[in-house]
Amino acid sequence: MSDDWARQRTEAAHVQAERLRARQDAEHARADAMLREFARVAAERGLEPEVLQVKGYGGRGTARTPLRGWYLRQDRSAGVSTDGDFYVLTAPLSLVDRVRGVRPAPQKPPLVLGAGGKDGESVDLDVALERLLPGWRGRG
Repeated sequence: MSDDWARQRTEAAHVQAERLRARQDAEHARADAMLREFARVAAERGLEPEVLQVKGYGGRGTARTPLRGWYLRQDRSAGVSTDGDFYVLTAPLSLVDRVRGVRPAPQKPPLVLGAGGKDGESVDLDVALERLLPGWRGRG
């Protein structure tokens, strides 16, 4: 009987994990579509992109990147490229990184930037985009 119970619990945990993965994948897809639409509208409306930089952990310097786009957070820890790709713009930086620059990899975008952080540090992605280009959704 205990083997049967353990098997049922294991199966239930697998089902829950799969549901969580599916929900996260759907959220990433929604956020990705939103960022790509924003990048298109921003370019059409002439929102000037800037060179995105990566900040070192603990405020330890910055490194240039080949990316152009817009910062999504006021602390410049996340950004969207002109292609609509999402980037986390904080990393451990070596002296070589700070001199030569870095090429961050695009990440799966969240619908909430900074989710799980301290109170007041998270912001919904649509709110961050609206701050950059007010009314952007009604203009595309």
